[in-house]
Amino acid sequence: MSLSWPWALLSVLVVPLILVVRWWALRRRRRAAVRVTSIALVRAALPGRTRWTRRIPPALLVAGLVLLAAGAARPQASVPVPMRSATILLALDTSGSMCSTDVDPNRLTAARKAAADFIESQRGGPRIGLVTFAGTAGLLVPPTDDTDALIEALENLSTYRGTAIGQAVLTSIDAIAEVDPSVAPTGATPPAGSGQGYAGAAIVVLTDGANTQGVDPRTAAQEAALRRVRVFTIGFGTTNPAPMVCDSSQLDSRGFTWGGGFGGRGGFDRGGRNVRLIDEPALRQIARTTGGSYHRAENADQLQDALDALPGTFTVVHERVDTAAAFAGAGALLVAAALSLSLWWNRSRAVSRAART
Repeated sequence: MSLSWPWALLSVLVVPLILVVRWWALRRRRRAAVRVTSIALVRAALPGRTRWTRRIPPALLVAGLVLLAAGAARPQASVPVPMRSATILLALDTSGSMCSTDVDPNRLTAARKAAADFIESQRGGPRIGLVTFAGTAGLLVPPTDDTDALIEALENLSTYRGTAIGQAVLTSIDAIAEVDPSVAPTGATPPAGSGQGYAGAAIVVLTDGANTQGVDPRTAAQEAALRRVRVFTIGFGTTNPAPMVCDSSQLDSRGFTWGGGFGGRGGFDRGGRNVRLIDEPALRQIARTTGGSYHRAENADQLQDALDALPGTFTVVHERVDTAAAFAGAGALLVAAALSLSLWWNRSRAVSRAART
């Protein structure tokens, strides 16, 4: 909570002034009291209220005036609101190890389904773009709000040799720069004064291995950090050896053998089963450098949970909202209640006196 006009709080000084005036008036009334000899007359003159009920109207009046003074100071509250202009780049690993069947039916199919569900859940929200990477990285779909086009593109993913995580981050930055003028493309100097807060864009990197070629991921992370673009990383898959099975549509059209060439930590056993390890330290470093976070997913459900948890992190921002009207309204209601109660009780006392006489 902050105040736009804090000096307006000085108006609350009218409250003790009113209390002093009331005390002075009551004191004068006591001095002007008339002696009577009849106890019945005294009881008839007394109001039919207890001591604490007589204090309700003044208490409401004081509270109302305090709220009115607070409203005059223009208080502002920080509230979460959705960022409608947010941009999300999904960078999906399509290296050959994504054919591993440790996640049913294989990692690539599970990742494709989770990505499709995530995109569908964001329909009507932020713009989403798709980047795929293996030995190189390429922009599959520029940032768009066309959910159907994004889901259709996911149906045609194919695996290739190598893993270029760093290049995927740089490609995602360039895709964001095409639709967000506040983000400088790679190779360009970020504009002055762009170091405050985060950009309205984020990159989500989903991979099952380690960088094997291209730009060092740490260098790419620094480029993203300079542009205030957060990178959220997801390590997908288990460390359990599993057969490599991809259907014909998921294989490199140029063809390759399972004998190697995927790189990274680990490799394949003699049975052609994937035993590759995720480079978690590197993924954590990317996230830490850019202000993002790292998530581990060993199955389809954990992957879906990781993706579902992300939008609230980078598509919701906190804005300051003027709450002066709320304070003023509440204060006015309390003042009105104080006056109404006072008038009603005074009228009731007058009626009671008339009835007794």
